[in-house]
Amino acid sequence: MNDTTTLPPLPDRLSIDPRSPFHNADAFERDVGITLNGKEHLNVEEYCISEGWIKIPAGKSLDRKGHPMLIKLKGTVEAFYK
Repeated sequence: MNDTTTLPPLPDRLSIDPRSPFHNADAFERDVGITLNGKEHLNVEEYCISEGWIKIPAGKSLDRKGHPMLIKLKGTVEAFYK
């Protein structure tokens, strides 16, 4: 039997932080991959395809609430299911 399940499209903006308004738990049921300028990044915290940026942790530095400090990288962003 063929089990053809169609995956829902990934949103334009997605965050892994549950406190963010752009967090969507349904999108994380499968592994999501992110490429920036053709290079896959494994530590993406948030992305926006239409604006062309991703946010990744800046080393081991933390803010005053204990969350990682993020830097924004700009370029061509592509999101896909692995």
